Amino acid sequence: MAAQTPRNPFPTVDIIIETEGGIVLIKRKNPPFGWAIPGGFVDYGESLEQAAKREAKEETRLDVHLVEQFHAYSEPGRDPRFHTVSMVFIATASGKPEAADDAGEACVFSAVELPETLAFDHGRILADYLAYKSGRTRKEISSRL
Repeated sequence: MAAQTPRNPFPTVDIIIETEGGIVLIKRKNPPFGWAIPGGFVDYGESLEQAAKREAKEETRLDVHLVEQFHAYSEPGRDPRFHTVSMVFIATASGKPEAADDAGEACVFSAVELPETLAFDHGRILADYLAYKSGRTRKEISSRL
């Protein structure tokens, strides 16, 4: 019997960027389409933190300050292209985001005015984030994952 080639999930990062007026989302130029939390793949030889700062800069042109690791999301169907595992960071930044790289638009949204069409599992991530910001603990959020 021939040995199978290992198939592993791809490590990714997503960055919830808090600015004056709300959080930064990007509108994706490539499938899957929709609004998304800035983020992307971790490059070989790069830490999660380095990847988060790089992806935020590439997609929004903002220099971010990473405040904390929020949560890891690993549901196999979270990305329709392939299995990814994402470490989500909460970060702060100042300035106006500008779309770059694979972002068609970059806008600041308030918690009550989030777009309806969100890519990946970003609706769930943002719901968890908003619950956390309103006082729920990570343990309470994790128990329902």
